[in-house]
Order: sequence, then structure tokens, then C-alpha cells
Amino acid sequence: MRFDLLARIKDRVPRRPRAAAVAAAPAMAASGVPASEAGDIDLRAIGRELLARKRFVLIPTVLVAILATVAVNMVTPRYKSEARILIDGRENVFLRPNAERSEERASLDAEAVASQVQLLLSRELAVQVIKANKLASLPEFDPVLRGISPIRTLLGLVGLVRDPFKMTPEERVLESYYNRVTAYAVNKSRVIVIEFQSENPKLAAQVANSIADGYLVLQQNARRQQARSAVQWLSGEIDSLRKKVADAESRAEAFRSKSSLFVGTNNTTLSNQQLGELNTQLNNARVQKADAESKARLIREMLKGGRLTDASEVLNTELIRRLSEQRVTLRAQLAEQSSTLLGGHPRIKELKAQISDLNRQIREEAAKVARSLENDAKLAAARVDSLTASLDQLKRQATSSNDQDVQLRALEREAKSERDLLETYLAKYREATARENIDAAPADARIISRPIVSNTPAYPKKLPIILIATLATLMLTTGYVVTSELLRMTSPRLASQPVAAAPMEPVPAPAEPMVLPIAQPEAPSAPRAGELERLADDLHALGGQARRLSVLGTRDNETTSEIALTLARLLARRGKVVLVDLSPSASFALTSADPDAPGLADLMRGDASFGQIITRDRASPVHLVGGARQGSDRALLQSPRLTLALDALARTYDHVVLDAGTANDLPTSLLASGARAIVAPDSSMTANARSAMADQLKAVGFSHVIMLGAGPGTGPRGRLARQHAAA
Repeated sequence: MRFDLLARIKDRVPRRPRAAAVAAAPAMAASGVPASEAGDIDLRAIGRELLARKRFVLIPTVLVAILATVAVNMVTPRYKSEARILIDGRENVFLRPNAERSEERASLDAEAVASQVQLLLSRELAVQVIKANKLASLPEFDPVLRGISPIRTLLGLVGLVRDPFKMTPEERVLESYYNRVTAYAVNKSRVIVIEFQSENPKLAAQVANSIADGYLVLQQNARRQQARSAVQWLSGEIDSLRKKVADAESRAEAFRSKSSLFVGTNNTTLSNQQLGELNTQLNNARVQKADAESKARLIREMLKGGRLTDASEVLNTELIRRLSEQRVTLRAQLAEQSSTLLGGHPRIKELKAQISDLNRQIREEAAKVARSLENDAKLAAARVDSLTASLDQLKRQATSSNDQDVQLRALEREAKSERDLLETYLAKYREATARENIDAAPADARIISRPIVSNTPAYPKKLPIILIATLATLMLTTGYVVTSELLRMTSPRLASQPVAAAPMEPVPAPAEPMVLPIAQPEAPSAPRAGELERLADDLHALGGQARRLSVLGTRDNETTSEIALTLARLLARRGKVVLVDLSPSASFALTSADPDAPGLADLMRGDASFGQIITRDRASPVHLVGGARQGSDRALLQSPRLTLALDALARTYDHVVLDAGTANDLPTSLLASGARAIVAPDSSMTANARSAMADQLKAVGFSHVIMLGAGPGTGPRGRLARQHAAA
């Protein structure tokens, strides 16, 4: 259905002289029917509902606070003590095995610390602590000693708790023990905290201390048990290895005797040792042979050359040394006599004969030395031949015994490996025995904080419990009231549900249809500012019931746009307002901070987003949304998606003012759905025409119709406007 009602009414209105209309105060709806649209939330209405139902909120809150106070004072308090243990390697370096003394112990990881926490909570340690502190004899840890509890018996019947009478004494005490003990590792550290709670503060500190000491004893016992187990295992292995070593060495010696592979000095076999000695003798003989031959040859050459004095072997003999001395003496005498005697003198001849005889003797003696050296060379050659034959024979024997030597070395290696393993086990056995006997193996932890007796109860936390119970009750009751109000406010309501009209103010019935008086015979103008201010006050008081406002006009002029803009600026003083320009008027571009901004038509096409189509008014905080820019297709404003866009604006702003103009090309559902109509009629319209227009606007879906008048609202025209507004 096209919204062409105003056009039809406008055509039936008779033309009258235009006069300046006097603004009349609009009368707002006086009916008691709620006018909030479905889905709207009015925070002030919720606040009024909370004030109205304050007894429902405060009385349960106060009662719960009193009950919580009584309950926490009736509960038996528990005191908590804590001990702190540092996990670190405290083993003395001198107590480590020799192979580990030079190694750095790796630091414990998070998993290792967590494992130590589980050791602190182990059943074995718990039993020791319970026995050491005689917890089984205390009613606090054994519910049976306190007698029959009706509440616990009832809970046991329904299966919420275990029946203590069906549990063994050890199970009852362990359950109470684990309910009071807590162990955890401090984040990013190797510190473990042990907490224990008890009704007796001294007992809490005593048990926490016992847990820490028992944990250290467990670690020490584990180390001693480890050393004891190692001693037992090594003892058996050592006995077995001793037998294996003896057997291996016996097999090696027996094979050596059988194969005649006896060992001489320097841990070598006799054959190898003989080979070495013969080889050395052979080398010496060869050297002697070569030396004697070279000396004999040299002496022979010197005898031929007459240079016997150059051979050291000749000069070193005793006879040649005496003969040489005599020759020197005779030569001295010959020289002395030659100075007085002639060469034919008998004395001179005698001396020369003696010297020649000495030279002959020296040559003969040198020849003997040469023959002696040649004989030595022959003897050395014979020795070389003999040693070479012996060496070849030993080599043949050594070659035949290589296989037996290989087998012997294999037996010796086996015996040596067994012997080395035995020596290693013996060293470990001595170390393990020493570690077991010293009885002082340190634990991998130490207590860094002993528990102290606490005077402040750890349970129950009276003030937090009371505050939590009170605040929880307050929030539950408040939430119930708020939820009920929200469900009532957001309950769906049929748009076509008839609205009961408020009783009209009695008006004197005229004999003919009343014609609204015209104040002055001048051109029509917009309603006065006072009328719009009163209208804005009334709409603001309605709150969510006046969220959507459609401003309509009966003529194509700028008056409707001016009224819509003025009303939006007045409403923006006390709320968030958006003005949607759906008229073809050009006044939007004059007041917008961004005249070229896209509009709803661009949003329908998908060319713009919500953030792009919303601009601001230059003179006020009013937000502006354009319809269709100049030259755009206004048919896009008939899209069903436009209703969804207006609903989104209505959920964001306190008031959505629609400047519809004459609404000739706009669908009825867009303007009338959950909206109030504010009509700026032509001043020439009669009262009957105004009344008929209001009835028809309500018939098409407007919840309320407000006719703007020209008077102050005190005459018949003002009363008629209020009647239509109230309807």
C-alpha cells in the first residue's frame, strides 16, 4: 500500500487564503497502555521496578547474611600450619662413585618436583605420620569416635558420602587425613609447600613437621636400600666372575704349555726373543766383517804407496811403535854424523844400513797386520753365514707357530676382559659397601621453613563467606526482578492490536463542523518554537514509547523538513537522536557536515555501510542519515531491507525522527510500524479534515497521531489537537 493518503486529503481540502498559523501545544497520549515497541529496553523502567520491589530484594539478602553469620560461627574452626621443602642434590662429592665425581648433577625438572609432591602424599608416609602422632585415637580424624551423626547418616543413605561404619579404622583416619593435608610445588621453583589443617593449632604444626621429617627419612631409606641392593647383586656377580677369570687364565696357560709358547722377558715369547737376539748378532757379524775387510784393503794400498804412517791400525801396534822410535834415533845420528863425515865413511854406511833394516821390519809388520785383518774378515763372514742359517730356521719355526699364537692371544684377551670386569665390580662393591655402612647418605631435599603454631583460623573464612553469600543472594534476587521486567518489556505485541483511546475532553458540539480559527491572514509558517519545545518535553517523558517519530506534511514545501530538524535538535538535548531524511527536500545538504555522504539508497545497493551513511548536524549533536542523493533512484527506499535498517537505528538511538515529507512514494510499513505520526497540516484544512486524517493515519498502523496547530492550545483548535494526540 502506497502512502498517498495525505495527497488525497490534500486534494479534497478547499483552498483558503493563507494566514500565519499560531503554534498550539500538542497534547501527548494520556492512556495507560504501554507504548514501548517489542524488543526495546528502558533502563529507567527497570530501575523503577527495582525500587518498587525492593522488599523482595532486600529481605532475602538480609536473611541470608544473618544465616551465613550464624553458620560460620557455629562451624568448628581449623588452623593451618605449613612447612616448606627445597628439592636439591645434597649428596657429598666424596660419597659419589669415582666415575661420577667429575660430572655435574643435572638440575631437577618440573616433572621430578611433581613426583616428589606425590611422594609427600603417598599412603606409606601417611600411615607413618598417623602412627607417629596417634591420629587414630582422636575424634577429629575418626568420625566413629564422635558418635552417630544424623546428617552424615542421611547423606550416606542417599550415597552422597561414605558410611563411616562400613569403613575400616585405617580408611576412616586416612580419609580425614587426606581431607586436611595439601602439598603443592611453588611455580617456577623447586620448593614444595606442605599444609595441614586441624582443630588444634599445635597438632597442625606437629603433623606438618612430621610429614616433612618423614619425607626426608623416606628418601634416606630409599638411598640405603638402593646401596644394599647394589651390594647384594655385586656380591653374587663377583663370585661368578672370579670363577670365570680363573677358568680363562687356566685355559690360556695350558694352551701356552702345550704349544711351547713360553713368555720371556718383556712379555714376549721365546721364539720372538731368539729371533731378536739372532738378528742382532747377525748384524754385528756383518759389521765386523765389513770393518776388517776395509782395514786390510787400506793397509795393502798404503804398503804399495809407502804411506804406512797414515794407517792407525799399523801405528797402534807396539812393535811398529818401537821400530819407528829406533828409526827416528838412527836418522838423528845420521844427520849428526853427516855434518863431519862424508858419505863413504863406514859410520855413515852403517847408519844407513840400520835405517833400511828398520823400514823392512816395519813393512813386514804392516803386512802381518793386514793378513790378521783379512783373517778376521773371513771369520766374520763365516759367523754371518752361520747366524743367517740359524735365523732362517727360527723364522720357519715362528711361521709354523703363528696360528697357535693367535689362539693364545684370544684366550689371553678373554681372560683379561673377565679380569677387568671383575676389578670394576670389586671397586663398585667396595664403594657400595662403604655407602651402606656410613649410614649418612643425605636426602635430595632439605627443610627450609618449619611450621609454626597459628592463632588465626584458616577455615572458615568468615567475612568472605558472609560477603559472598550476601552478594550472591542480592544478585540472584536482583537478576530475577530485572529478568522479569525484561521479559515483560520485550514480550511480542501484535501491531494490529487495538489501542484503547483515552477519554476525550468534552467539547461543545457546534451546529456545523467547526472551522479552526485563523489568527492572522498571512502566509502559513512553521509552528512556533514553544509548541515544539513542549512537544519535545512530552516525547522525552514517554521514553521508549516514542522511539520512532514520523514527521509528515500535506504540501511539498520545506516546512516539514524544518519541523523535523527543529524537533530532532530539541530531543537531542537529553538523548541520542538520529534524523532520517526520506523527503525529496534539499535542506539535508544545507545542515549536514558532509553533504556528499551516501544515503539509505546506497546502503540498499550495498555501496556503503552504516558507518558511512551517518553524518552529523552542524549546529547540534543530532546524527543525520540521508535517503537518496540527487539523481539517485528513490525506488530503492521501498526495499523491505530499509525497515531492518530503521530497526537497527531504533535499537541504537533514543529517538529516530523520519522526515517523510508528503510520503507519496514511501510504503506504509516503513513509516507506520511502531511509530508516532507528527503531522504539519496545511492551515486551510478544516477540523473535520484534520480529524479524518488522524483517523486514517491510525487505521494504517500509526500508534498515535499528533496534529500540529497554530494556537496555544487553549481554544477549540488546541483541544481538538490534544484529543487526536490522546487517541
